[in-house]
Parts: sequence; structure tokens; C-alpha cells
Amino acid sequence: MVILTKIFNQTIYMNKLLTFLIVIGISFSACTSSENGKVFVNANGYTFQGDSLITFSTLVIKDGKVARVGDTDIAESATGEVIDLEGKTVLPGLIDAHAHVMGLGFQELNINIAGIETLEATLDSIKAYAEANPELEWIQGRGWNQTLWPENEFPTAADLDEVVPDRPVFLTRVDGHAAWTNTKAMEMASISMDTPDPQGGKIIRNNRGEATGVFIDAAENYIAEIIPDPTAEERRLALEKALEKMASEGLTSVHDAGIPAQTWELYKNVADEGNMITRIYAMIGGTGNDFDELSKNGPIDSYANDRLALRSVKISADGALGSRGAAMKEPYSDDPGNRGLLFYDQEELNSMVDKSISNGYQTNIHAIGDRANDVVLDAFEQAIEEYGDQGLRHRIEHAQIVSLEDIPRFKELDLIASMQATHATSDMNMAEDRVGSERIKGGYAWQKFLDQGTVIANGSDFPVEHVNPFFGLYSSVTRQDHEGNPPEGWYPEEALSREETLRSFTVDAAYAAHQEDVLGSLEEGKWADFIVIDRDFFEVPAIEIWQTNVLETWVAGEKVYGE
Repeated sequence: MVILTKIFNQTIYMNKLLTFLIVIGISFSACTSSENGKVFVNANGYTFQGDSLITFSTLVIKDGKVARVGDTDIAESATGEVIDLEGKTVLPGLIDAHAHVMGLGFQELNINIAGIETLEATLDSIKAYAEANPELEWIQGRGWNQTLWPENEFPTAADLDEVVPDRPVFLTRVDGHAAWTNTKAMEMASISMDTPDPQGGKIIRNNRGEATGVFIDAAENYIAEIIPDPTAEERRLALEKALEKMASEGLTSVHDAGIPAQTWELYKNVADEGNMITRIYAMIGGTGNDFDELSKNGPIDSYANDRLALRSVKISADGALGSRGAAMKEPYSDDPGNRGLLFYDQEELNSMVDKSISNGYQTNIHAIGDRANDVVLDAFEQAIEEYGDQGLRHRIEHAQIVSLEDIPRFKELDLIASMQATHATSDMNMAEDRVGSERIKGGYAWQKFLDQGTVIANGSDFPVEHVNPFFGLYSSVTRQDHEGNPPEGWYPEEALSREETLRSFTVDAAYAAHQEDVLGSLEEGKWADFIVIDRDFFEVPAIEIWQTNVLETWVAGEKVYGE
């Protein structure tokens, strides 16, 4: 027994000595080598390799890209700075496939009233913000959501007049598809009983025909167009705040759903300075003047070492479910006579899709209601018949309420479903009220899409939802709120597994941007974009997923967030 104990102790000693010598050897090599490398050891790492999810303990990076990934033995021949992760969990950098970067930045600058659960508390916040910012000509912000309030009714200008009577106020709903203004703003915009509802928009009126202060979708422009444009300094500051926020939440890449030419120039300038710490796959906003300007030289697949891309177009077909602006085939179950709003008729939408596709752009169309999804599918079908597939990987953004007979058309047309998991858990308090028990079967139907082989690119639609991607990972796995309700999940048969969920936020999101060869997983030759987190995504109880904290964020092998 004494001999066996000595042999056992000697074995432990030799193993420790071997590990020590490996680390010393790597460190010595780093000092004597001119290679620009890093060697991460003792990781609890997960990544996709082809179609498989693998684990790893060692990650070798050279010149910003993955050189090798595997177990301890690959460290023996590696050169570079050694970084001991001490068993912490590593995931590929998370990709948000549908977001609004400048919206997030301005949310950080303006008042954020998201998640406030009463009208009274919302007004208190607005009053406090206005009093704290007396120099502002306009009070602006976003986030209100009447479905959270006990009265569950749209607010009015009279409500705002009580707290801000002397300056114009413009507050967008949480989904961005409605605006709440005060009387001062309506007076400045010359809103009267004779002001017509624009195509794709609606002014909420009282029984006397007077505007009450809420403007739906295209009608928002009556007020928005008289608001002074942000200065160049304000826009730059908003972008900086957005980049910092995204990096702190573990996002290494986002798909920016609809930008003007001015924003693209800002992005390029920041990238040229080396300050684009989150990659942005940008979509041109519509096929109008901005498209004409930005498409002069064709799609931009990569700019500044894949920090930017501009090869897609974002078109919106309808509004949102919460404001009953989503276009439905039949009236809303809780609002008879209202079918929502289509922004364009079939001919107009077909023309826009033709213009985008004929110029070689991936076309990504916002469609929430079942009628909107139907007309968008028809537009894609017509365009693909005329131009062929071309490998452009067109997408339907949101695909939120889809008729059961229309879901297979996504596969037939080889479309990507760009969906946002947190929309399901945010909307579950009202979605079935809006569409009824039958139509909801095609709502937020993630598994139905996956089962037929449709690629799902996941995201958040921030700042409509919170920028934190772990909220989306949690919603995708559980279909529950943060208190774990409902206990079995909301329509739990549509939930994704943890592996399916991570794929939708990494390699499949990269695929939706034509970037799967350079992003989305920690494989040899791809950019070394990854995050270090405080718990094991695959092992913790599901209720803990949304509580995950990001400790470090790395982009191209450089730390952009963390101590």
C-alpha cells in the first residue's frame, strides 16, 4: 500500500510538472517568436465544427484568426501569449441577426421608458427626465407599452400635457410602430381633424374625429419630419454608446435592419479609425434614394476586414402586432373590423423586390401578420421566377404570425426565417388575444420552420427588445418569462434545444449574412470572435440562462470588453 501511494503521488507530481513545463515552454516560445499569437488554455469551450457541437480546452489565435482549437496537447507546439481561462466557459461570439444599432445608441441618449408597468409611473419618468434636461427643445424617447398597463389602452396627448405642456414630446412605442405625442407637438405639425390617414398609417382619433396623440406606423412621420435632425456629434456619440453596450453584452456582430446613406458613412469612418468593435452587417433601408446612392458600386461583401458589409436591403411590409398594425388576412380577434396595415400593395412590393434583387442584393422583408407574410412570399416567388435564385439567401424578418399553409413556402423558396425569440415571450400576454386560438398555431413557430429544414437566424430587434442576447437564448429554450411562467412554457412544442438555440445565434446567423466562412464558430481560419461567460450555458438550470454575465468579449483576437 505504501509503494502504491508513493507511485500515485509521483504520478500526480509528474502531471503537474508536465503542465508547468508546457506553460513555461509556451511562454518561452512567445518571448522568442515574432508571431502575433495568443494561446488560451483551461477553457470550458463550446463551438460548432461543421454540423457538430464540440468542446475544447485550448484555443490558439494568430493574426486575429483561429489557428487551432482542441485539447491540451495542441498547446505544446503553440506560440504566443498564454492566457489561462481557469475553467471559465467560452462560446463563439454571439450574432444578433436583426437589430437597430443607432436606435440603441439614441435610446442610451434619450429617455427609455421600456418595461414600466403603469401609465402613472411612465408619466412620472417623463416628467423627471424633462425637468432634468431643461435645455432640450424636444423630449424624445421610446419604450412605452400599453399592454403592460392595467388599463391596456393607448395613452393620449392630454396625459403628456399634464407633465410636459410647454415643449413638444415624441415617444415611440416599444416596437417602434407607434408614436405618442403631446398637444404642443401636434400643434407644431398642424395636425387637425382634416389631416388624412396616410397609406400604411393611422391617426388614433376620439369619437369626435380629433387626434388623441397616438400615431400608427406611417402616420408617425407627420410629427417625426418636423423634429430637428441629430447633429453629427450626437450621431457619433450614439454610435459609440451602442458599440460599447453591444460589446458588454457579448455581441460580436449584428445585422443592422435598415440604414440610410448618412449612417453608412458614419460606420465607415469609425471602421477606418479602427474603432468598430462590433461587426455590422448593414441593410440598406428600402429601395428609394438611399438605395440609389449606396448601390452605385454594387454590394459590399466586406469592408475593413469584415468589420462592415453592405450587401442587403431591408423593406417593411406591415406594422406590429402590439399596435394592431400587423397586416392580417382576417380581422383581429380583439378588434373586429381591423385587419392592420399593409405598407404597399402587391404591385408596389413586387417592384421594390425586383429592384433590389436585379441589382444583386439580398432582400430582407419585415412581415409580422399572416397577410403580410403571404404577400411577401408572393413577391419573392415572382422575383425568383424572373431572376432565379442567384444564391442571395433572401430573408423574411420576424415571420411572426404565418398561416400554416404558408410555412412550407419558406422552404420551397429557400428563404431564411429571421426571427426574434424574445418577441414570443414579450408578446405572449397579448398575442393570442390579437389573433385567436387557431391563427396562433402559426405564430412564433420556430420548430415548425426547423423541422422542414428552414434556417432560423435569431436576434432581438433591439431596442424593441433588450440588447442582451442571453434574454433571447433563454426565451428560445424555455418560452417563459424571467419568473419561469408559464411553468411548461408558452406553446412549448415550438421551443428550441440549447444546441439549436446557440446555432441560431452563431453559425446560422452568420449564414444569413453570407459570412459562415469567416464568422459564427471557432474554426481554423475564421476570425477569433468569442466571449467568456460566468456559467456553463449547456449545464446550468434553464431559469439561469437569462442571468448569464459576460466577463470578456473578444473580436479578431483582441479584447473589446472586460477587465
